[in-house]
Amino acid sequence: MYGWVRDDESVGHSVARLERTADGWLAHGAETLIGDITMACRFRVGLDARWRTRDVPVTVVDDDGERTSTLEVLDGTWTVDGSVRPDLLGCVDVDVAATPLTNTFPIRRLEALAVGESSTSPVAWVDVPSLQVHRVDQTYRRLGPLGWEYSDPTHGAFELVVDDQGVVVDYAGLARRVTG
Repeated sequence: MYGWVRDDESVGHSVARLERTADGWLAHGAETLIGDITMACRFRVGLDARWRTRDVPVTVVDDDGERTSTLEVLDGTWTVDGSVRPDLLGCVDVDVAATPLTNTFPIRRLEALAVGESSTSPVAWVDVPSLQVHRVDQTYRRLGPLGWEYSDPTHGAFELVVDDQGVVVDYAGLARRVTG
């Protein structure tokens, strides 16, 4: 079990669990924010053995009520709430904006990159709390054995420090791990 405290909100905490399944991985957790935005989010990400996304239900509770959105991937075709999303073709990962945990998936797949090398790929980025899904090109550059730089055209670049399992310990400006 992992726990993070947010650095970008007045009060925010995230918890998550990553577990091995018979045919892959299951990541699930929750985030609570109280500040400029007050909301709670819970998510579950089913992944195959190569850390590729299969299915993702995300639920948000905020001033507008409770909403759930479900992303699914079958043979490279993404659906969001049952509707095919051709704009997500080629995406391998999901990035749930409310949690540092989803950075683990590409980092695990890219662990063979040498220091200084980078890889850019499209992801299905789930905005929280709106639950809108956008295609975003994300770049991961290896800075050292446990150091990475994450960047995208909208949000800029951030340094990440991970543990030896690829789980974020420090996401500069967003969150830092306090347990796990």
